[in-house]
Amino acid sequence: MGVSSDRFLRMADSLAEVERAKARDYLSFSVRGKRFGYHWPRTSTVGLKQTLSEQIALVAERPDVFEEQFTAGGFGWVVVHLPKIGVTELNELLYEAWRLSAPEELVEEHPLAGAAK
Repeated sequence: MGVSSDRFLRMADSLAEVERAKARDYLSFSVRGKRFGYHWPRTSTVGLKQTLSEQIALVAERPDVFEEQFTAGGFGWVVVHLPKIGVTELNELLYEAWRLSAPEELVEEHPLAGAAK
């Protein structure tokens, strides 16, 4: 188990119309100008947009893997510790984060089956 930062970056880049922005300590990921994720290489963590109910469930079920990051605009963001998560689960959470920010027509063109594994 565990996902490397390089693997995460390849997964994120495989999603449709992903835009990366580099800050001093992290990368952010957006689709058509709407943010859906962050990556902090130094700590091997990512922040992903989720529904509020999913944020609560993830943190409650596995606090060693997930942390509450913040809530905004009706969404709950979670910190994911890459060394403690499997590729399949991370792929699903990453896709969900992307889907929550992408326009409906783009989501319809790119279902989960087409996301990186």
